[in-house]
Amino acid sequence: MATAVDDELYREIILDHYRRPRHRGRVEPADADVHGHNPLCGDEVDVTLRVRAGRIEAIAFDGQGCSISLASASMMAEQVAGSSVGEARETVRRFKRMLVDGADPQSPDALGDLEALQGVRRYASRVKCAVLAWNALETGLDRAGAQGERGGADA
Repeated sequence: MATAVDDELYREIILDHYRRPRHRGRVEPADADVHGHNPLCGDEVDVTLRVRAGRIEAIAFDGQGCSISLASASMMAEQVAGSSVGEARETVRRFKRMLVDGADPQSPDALGDLEALQGVRRYASRVKCAVLAWNALETGLDRAGAQGERGGADA
């Protein structure tokens, strides 16, 4: 259960990523370029990534939307940059599970700064904001994998 101090820290982490996003821009050349849109609130995000030798060599996002969607995109890119495709897929799975079930008490800080977004789960409409970029990442990993199977990437 989060304390007032935790809530304040979490707010600061989210605002920091919103105000000073990491990995904002585009990856060129990219193995995948995915556009995500939340028609309920108007949030939009584009995720581009390049996969080499089974690892995310480069990832970036751009878009417009609320602080939750853009902070989540920044935190996502920061978390998965340089990781293997399998590790990235596991991080996506664990992040989404955290938003549905809450943080795993058996592994505190397992998701690092991403746990700052766990409070979003109290607001069902905001969960879609938080997972928008993550859904785009999943699609991008699928596309980058398909690109690699056709010989376009070293994955």
